[in-house]
Amino acid sequence: MSQDNAALDPAATADSQATISSEIQAAHASYADAVAAGGARETQPRVDFAPYRSSLLRHPTKSLHHADPETIELFSPAFGERDVHPLEADLTIQHHGEPIGERIVVAGRVLDGDGRPVAGQLVEVWQANAAGRYVHKRDQHPAPIDPNFTGVGRALTGPNGEYRFTTIKPAPYPWKNHHNAWRPAHIHFSLFGTDFTQRMITQMYFPGDPLFALDPIYQSITDLKARERLVASYDHELTSHEWSTGYRWDIVLTGSNRTWMENEEEDH
Repeated sequence: MSQDNAALDPAATADSQATISSEIQAAHASYADAVAAGGARETQPRVDFAPYRSSLLRHPTKSLHHADPETIELFSPAFGERDVHPLEADLTIQHHGEPIGERIVVAGRVLDGDGRPVAGQLVEVWQANAAGRYVHKRDQHPAPIDPNFTGVGRALTGPNGEYRFTTIKPAPYPWKNHHNAWRPAHIHFSLFGTDFTQRMITQMYFPGDPLFALDPIYQSITDLKARERLVASYDHELTSHEWSTGYRWDIVLTGSNRTWMENEEEDH
């Protein structure tokens, strides 16, 4: 479930979109000046980003403690290759009827920083439905719940790092960062490594969304090229005649072109 609608100070939610947008522009201008002066590029989101009002609450504020992975794995979930069924990658067939909305295929590859495929990676997705509503008690905004769409799925990457999901295109939804705040349509991705202590979370967006410029979560990545790596590409080769449209999105785990991950933040 998204945490975007977590409770905030009422005074913060009274801020206008114009106020938030002005703060985003100021932060980006400051970053551009720093890069022009020889500063390093920022490929990851800022941990504290003022326009994203609750960002201060979404990351550790004290020193982290190392944990023994073997001890953690005694209490963590475990899965085997046979435990992840191929049908779990189709979010449109999990109930007794067809979900409402635009059917889409999202496919791509998981790669390391040198472009090598990462096989056997557990990929999980979750998302809002075609009305912008999550199936969760904390999401109570007045949009309908689709009884035929839960919005969760998972898959294992193939030998070439490939993954593929069939789902419904999610809609934007309101959140409580400021007055009249809306999140661009997105799908959450979670990737596990060789054990459950190796988890990375990110978001995939859709091309041409008019809410990009207004969203302080997306804009917390101050570098334009790094932000654009979160946006999928429409792919007509993935599109099926009279069935679904297709989007391609590769996930890069390391290196200078790595995909933004919410490594030390709560998912939102």
